[in-house]
Amino acid sequence: MKRSNTPMDGDRIARLVNFFHRNGYVRQQNAERLSAEGRAVYKKGDEVRLVANSLAELAEIRRLLRAAGFVPGRPFSKSRQYRQPVYGRGQVARFLAMVDDGR
Repeated sequence: MKRSNTPMDGDRIARLVNFFHRNGYVRQQNAERLSAEGRAVYKKGDEVRLVANSLAELAEIRRLLRAAGFVPGRPFSKSRQYRQPVYGRGQVARFLAMVDDGR
């Protein structure tokens, strides 16, 4: 996948962070369950989920994620909304650092 070498401007970062603050959430791997059940059974990992209220918002979220250098997962619908996951411990840590920077 081709990544952009141009830095993402502050307005687009702020828009992505606003989507997260509005109703996004983080799911983290349960270390106790992983050690009890093992990797063969418990396959969940870390992820950030951004929630879109329309297909237009979902498309915008996906564009913003790609522009920021993230690899978005496959979106899915839930409760008449759309969820856009970002998988992987590294991507989640980088996303949360971007959110904490207050950009």
